[in-house]
Amino acid sequence: MSLIAKDIVNKIPNLYETENQEEKICYVKLFLADSNWTWYIIEIDKSDYNTCYGLVDGFEQELGYFSLSELESISDSYGLKAELDSSFKATRLSKIKG
Repeated sequence: MSLIAKDIVNKIPNLYETENQEEKICYVKLFLADSNWTWYIIEIDKSDYNTCYGLVDGFEQELGYFSLSELESISDSYGLKAELDSSFKATRLSKIKG
């Protein structure tokens, strides 16, 4: 959970908590600086603080599951690691996908 501070994680709904909400909110934005890959977290599994559900924006945009441990282990061609966009504010998913 080193990518995201605990106070931020506590604001993210638990996994499946927003399943029936029509308008989902992206709470966290993670990215690889020298690539077009971005991950937006909508929910996180609070039993392991690892499994996330959100929007993955890479080759294409898709909703799905990903793990923070996997993001922490990858790096781009220059060795840069995934980073937290500290200026990102919680945003409606429809605005990001727009």
